[in-house]
Amino acid sequence: MAAFIASLLITGVMVGIVLYAAKRRQPGQPLTWGEALLAGTFVLAVMLMIYGVVPDRWLRWADGDLKWRSDKIGIPTGPLPFHHHLLFEHGVYFFGRGRLLVTAEVLRDVIESLIYGVALVGNLLVWSWWQKRAQRRAAVPELETSAYGRPLVRKV
Repeated sequence: MAAFIASLLITGVMVGIVLYAAKRRQPGQPLTWGEALLAGTFVLAVMLMIYGVVPDRWLRWADGDLKWRSDKIGIPTGPLPFHHHLLFEHGVYFFGRGRLLVTAEVLRDVIESLIYGVALVGNLLVWSWWQKRAQRRAAVPELETSAYGRPLVRKV
């Protein structure tokens, strides 16, 4: 659990560094080759964390400490106040027409897919935000000022 949470925190800090750099750097400012090399390496490290380390740490935690295996039928609830620690321990029945067995391994894989989905959507949103940061809102036209420097509200 500690490794999974640490990987999430490190990834969050790395994404925060990207957002901080985007706010400080002027759009269109040319890069030196050293800055480009450093930025490319950093983006590779962020993507390695997002798509490699975080899902791996989740799978290791789920397989190790949580013991979410294929032989555990039902949805693990952990410390929730239920009689059993599994929901649908005997499967989900469909009005006498059969049942659907949900294993803890399936839930583990669904959560892993959600991690990848959130990462992909977040990746696309950050890319879009980075590209559009040069497009500023149209400036509000300034009001005409008097000889004293105050804005004129009405025509004189």
